[in-house]
Amino acid sequence: MVSGPLSVTVLGSTGSIGMNTIDLLVRDPSAYRVEALVAGRNVERLIEQAKALRPSLAVMADPEFYGALKDGLSGTGIEVAAGDEAVIEAAARPAQWVMAAIVGAAGLKPTLKAIERGAVIGLANKETLVSAGDVVTRAVKTSKATIIPVDSEHSAIFQVLDFLQLDKVEKIILTASGGPFRTMGGNEMARVTPKQAVAHPNWSMGAKISVDSATMMNKGLELIEAHHLFAMPEEKIDILVHPQSVIHSLVAYVDGSVLAQLGTPDMRTPIAYALGWPKRIQAPVPRLNLAEIATLTFERPDAKRFPALELARAALRRGGTMPTILNAANEVAVGLFLEHRLGFLDIARLVAATMEAVNASEPGGLEDVLAADAEARAVAGRIAKSYAV
Repeated sequence: MVSGPLSVTVLGSTGSIGMNTIDLLVRDPSAYRVEALVAGRNVERLIEQAKALRPSLAVMADPEFYGALKDGLSGTGIEVAAGDEAVIEAAARPAQWVMAAIVGAAGLKPTLKAIERGAVIGLANKETLVSAGDVVTRAVKTSKATIIPVDSEHSAIFQVLDFLQLDKVEKIILTASGGPFRTMGGNEMARVTPKQAVAHPNWSMGAKISVDSATMMNKGLELIEAHHLFAMPEEKIDILVHPQSVIHSLVAYVDGSVLAQLGTPDMRTPIAYALGWPKRIQAPVPRLNLAEIATLTFERPDAKRFPALELARAALRRGGTMPTILNAANEVAVGLFLEHRLGFLDIARLVAATMEAVNASEPGGLEDVLAADAEARAVAGRIAKSYAV
């Protein structure tokens, strides 16, 4: 039982999830003591956050910004650092609760470091479980760490899943908004620009996650994450398109009951659930008004128009490091797309080609995962050169 303020570290404090976490912390400063804040490149925002929350340590992942961070926090007494090792050191600090919100595989090492010391992890970095699910779950069992999912879908499942009767679960159902191109034809999708792809209709997210939503790769990654979080086989995880983003996910039981978690599409709700767990805390989100919404609709995802879904299922079925390869290739592809160097439809094509070109193996530990990740990135980069934009 925690007595006094909860000590907190936020990994990825200047991204979308990180900023929503900071918003909750500053609203109740007496309840929290911030151990460390970690950002990637947005030094101005980190300085602003650090001055508001007074962490013991502020870290920039990119060493280029060390000088600006040091100057910006001069005289505050806040320790400053920069670089990959400093990020891992921040995760190793003795915070009771850690928000893991660094986007992509870059979040794997620091998240694993926080897990290894037995912290409670608010997990927003789905790539940690996608890339290294078996390694991470073994570390959780050894350290007795606790993972509370922050993705709205996995938070919903966590809240309505009967962990004592997992054998009585028929399936879990992840909902998807369908993204901004749910009804768009194939010819139109071929001409989609990065600006269009990052304009999500319901959620406010960073560029990479928004593109993943547009390709529906985010739902494929969430499927793999759900497999590891809830010990569910691939065939018992369904995906259902729900454009209103009100029902965040569902669990179907053997007696015919289907339990769902509902709420307005605001990430502060699942963050607040993770931050307050096992209790609930106040969150300043718009309250759900079903009478005002009036209609909730559902449809099956179009696997032909969104091949990323089947690629993720195939990676999970093949196992080993294939999900690592899938994730690494997708990060390369999305990065190239955002730089206008790859077409929108080529994202899934590049991922598929990389999965065919790189052999999967059984990872013995983190180094094997990182080696597979590096190989997949190199191969994806070479293959991408043959794609014309």
